[in-house]
Amino acid sequence: MSQTEVSQVKPPLTPLATLIGRELRSEKVEKPIIRYGQAALAKKGEDYFLIKPDCQRIPGNPETSFSVFAIFDGHNGISAAIYTKENLLSNVVSAIPEGASREDWLQALPRALVAGFVKTDIEFQQKGERSGTTVTFVVIDGWTVTVASVGDSRCILDTQGGVVSLLTVDHRLEENEEERQRVKASGGEVGRLNIFGGNEVGPLRCWPGGLCLSRSIGDTDVGEFIVPVPHVKQVKLSDAGGRLVIASDGIWDALSSDAAAKACRGLPAELAAKLVVKEALRTKGLKDDTTCLVVDIIPSVHPVLSSTPHKKNNGLSSLLFGKKSLKTTSKSSKLSAVGAVEELFEEGSAMLAERLGKDFPMNPDSGLYRCAICQVDQPSNEGLSVNSGPFFSPSSKPWEGPFLCANCRRKKDAMEGKRPIKPTLSA
Repeated sequence: MSQTEVSQVKPPLTPLATLIGRELRSEKVEKPIIRYGQAALAKKGEDYFLIKPDCQRIPGNPETSFSVFAIFDGHNGISAAIYTKENLLSNVVSAIPEGASREDWLQALPRALVAGFVKTDIEFQQKGERSGTTVTFVVIDGWTVTVASVGDSRCILDTQGGVVSLLTVDHRLEENEEERQRVKASGGEVGRLNIFGGNEVGPLRCWPGGLCLSRSIGDTDVGEFIVPVPHVKQVKLSDAGGRLVIASDGIWDALSSDAAAKACRGLPAELAAKLVVKEALRTKGLKDDTTCLVVDIIPSVHPVLSSTPHKKNNGLSSLLFGKKSLKTTSKSSKLSAVGAVEELFEEGSAMLAERLGKDFPMNPDSGLYRCAICQVDQPSNEGLSVNSGPFFSPSSKPWEGPFLCANCRRKKDAMEGKRPIKPTLSA
């Protein structure tokens, strides 16, 4: 769908350290309460979801808790969706240095999500199976929400006043001109199905493979120009809280972001998810797997939502749904302002050189360099920087990006069209 639902005005990004500092200085800011609900109707049985509200950055320390919610919309089978559900979180966490402070952990998370998505894709493709999956992966740590996505599942944020913000980007070739150009530049072809007589039908697809998405995990029989590199967005809510609606395209093909948010306002999360699915079914019927997660991030002093919808905002609902949109928060707004949302990070490039940073950490225990994607330690003479062509030579070639092992470098080159695409799997 079009991204025009979101305002084009974009405020300056606020440094994460500034926001964390405000939070630590304010005695009134407490960790929110997380309430969630899930509902689904199956047409093909290829949708999966993940709910983990009790993760811990430091095992055994509840003060380091964070929550993860995700939807995996499989296609051409279920194996990619299942594998990603079971392995993506651990691959993301492994890309963040152990023992990092909360501030460092949150700052490292966007890059770790990129590494985790790519690593999961590499691992799954080694299994030699054909299926693929979209992914919308949400991490909630206190009032900070980080969303990574490939494909056309979506996450929206509803804050006070009924203004809805889109936290993902749809990677459908039909509607994303930038992705069409990237696929073609990487060696793919973009076009519609041809029927007898030369008439073109259906949405734009990339060939070989015929996938209408430009990003996914899996899809081993499609060219590597279908990339697993996610769009990542990180925002910080005010202590007024907000509501996330995370859903597969079975919802978004039937409902706009505003319609989905409106369908469940004033309801507790569990009932809200069911109402969104019901409204999508009423609007368009059950044409695809339809899965919805609703996650409420609520101030601890107001843990319970009204169970009945209200036509007008009451005191409690005004605490949950804010008046300012993500894209129109003014530079002078304060974190404590009701409904204020501050953007910390957003990047959607498919180029790993732009997503993985330029540092190349050495493992202090082994003295080896660690691959930025697969986290495998290797001697420097057996790896490559993300931009350099020859093997790394400390005396002759400066580093131009993070350290990549040879296998992950091959993956990067294939995604960018710098080496031949792998052949199609035989039946």
